[in-house]
Amino acid sequence: MSMTITMKTIPNSPLKYDRSFEVLEQDEAETNAKLIHTLRGIQQTVYEDSGHAERAVHAKSHGILRGQLRVAEGLPTPLAQGMFAKPGVYPVVMRFSTIPGDVLDDSISVPRGLAIKIVGVDGARLPGSEGDVTQDFVLVNGAAFGKPTAKSFATALNLAAATTDKAPRLKKALSAVLRGVEKIVEAFGGKSPTLISIGGQQETHLLGDTYYSQAPLLYGDYVVKVALAPVSSELADLANTPLDLSGKPNGLRDAVVNYFRAHDGVWDLRVQFCTDLKTMPIEDASKVWPEEQSAYLSVARPHVPAQHAWSDARASAIEDGISFSPWHGLAAHRPLGSIMRVRKSAYEAAARFRAERNQRAIVEPKNLDNFPD
Repeated sequence: MSMTITMKTIPNSPLKYDRSFEVLEQDEAETNAKLIHTLRGIQQTVYEDSGHAERAVHAKSHGILRGQLRVAEGLPTPLAQGMFAKPGVYPVVMRFSTIPGDVLDDSISVPRGLAIKIVGVDGARLPGSEGDVTQDFVLVNGAAFGKPTAKSFATALNLAAATTDKAPRLKKALSAVLRGVEKIVEAFGGKSPTLISIGGQQETHLLGDTYYSQAPLLYGDYVVKVALAPVSSELADLANTPLDLSGKPNGLRDAVVNYFRAHDGVWDLRVQFCTDLKTMPIEDASKVWPEEQSAYLSVARPHVPAQHAWSDARASAIEDGISFSPWHGLAAHRPLGSIMRVRKSAYEAAARFRAERNQRAIVEPKNLDNFPD
């Protein structure tokens, strides 16, 4: 399954990054501190309930996969940037999740996440990532972030944090109502990120979804958003496939395990160049960049062979021993915009909380030799 990319498919004028593209939000440092405080509160509540420290967001995993990522050969110059500057094959870990910081019944329908850790990547590193050899991409199954800026996100998260571990039966009932409303919205060609984020995510197979960085990052000299889309026929056929989660608290995980028991999975890792700051803003992560102006272009292909996609051993290794962050990686892929900037210290603080409470070191892997099969 080959990738074909020609200069004709690349936008005529992808913008080269300039420092003026990024503008610090007013009181961004204060927003950052508030965000860390809120995330710590979510973690503390979950820890007091369960005796185990979880991630502040994306606490529940539904599949933990090991595979290889192959960077395409012969990429044209605009696409041959950073870790994609030359062809190569890298070990990769992929973790499917849902966004809340508490571990919920899967009938409470919320957006899905996919974190990718690529191992063995060489090059100048991002601050705090020195000495590591990993490149992370942290993705969600929506083309844009729910809030435009870090400040608006911190306010929304503070409200959501108050519901952590509260009224699970009410959350189930509300989610069912919201799914119905969202289905009506989508029937008329729309989509409501707000409804989806609070429980209106449709009950479909998460392996059929396309996942997005939502916020931009550097791509060598350029600015892009990143997406991962299923391309193997078995995965592609799962797009929008209904999944009955009634009475199945771990139904999403069961679906991933059942799929990979018999099938491989192949995805395209794609980038979308910024070509116009008015329609593709850096500091407003809630804006979908129009694909008619700049299409997503394939640069690499993760392949995951059939395997047991979740186990206690894998959960212990990945849930407690590894963290994912867009700030794990190369300087050539530095995250951009206020949403991305505040993630750095927030993710670091959340990882420290888990390490301290669980008394387990969280380290970046140098290889996947000891990854549980």
